[in-house]
Amino acid sequence: MRAPMGDFDAVRPATEALDLLVAPVADAVRGWSGDVPAEQLSHVDTDPQWADTATFVEHYGQDILEQSANCVVVAGKRGGESTLAACLVLSSTRVDVNGVVRRQLGARKASFAPMDTATGETGMEYGGITPIGLPAHWQLLVDAAVVDLPYVLIGSGSRRGKLIVPGKAFAGLPNAVVLEGLGVA
Repeated sequence: MRAPMGDFDAVRPATEALDLLVAPVADAVRGWSGDVPAEQLSHVDTDPQWADTATFVEHYGQDILEQSANCVVVAGKRGGESTLAACLVLSSTRVDVNGVVRRQLGARKASFAPMDTATGETGMEYGGITPIGLPAHWQLLVDAAVVDLPYVLIGSGSRRGKLIVPGKAFAGLPNAVVLEGLGVA
């Protein structure tokens, strides 16, 4: 099988790579019910040392940067209450935490969630957090630019491997909200 982007040695449908995915991601792929068929999700097996965006781009080529997205966990706080959510933005941008995220969550203050919180709540590894398989009650904020791409390279839930997903699939994930300007240069 050939990936719809990049030049990867080990590519297979995500439905056939469940053994390489962390439990919440494997469960989400197994129970996939979006408008995009699960067969269009690909898994590329990569070395964990290349999990971070800069290292991955250095190894696989600069062109992959414009086709990849990062998923980060944020915490919005208001009146002593804290709300966790995930944000998916192009890897070439950063999340507008104090603007778009804060307003969307109705929070007085928003920040990136601590690493222990992000990994503990998602069941995923730091550096591999993905929007597929997030806790059911979380909002998923997706930058419109991600949805507009034909295919997007994202984390797989662990530092080993990545998923390649049609951009339009992210709009159909549970609790997804597509927002303009979530990712800023």
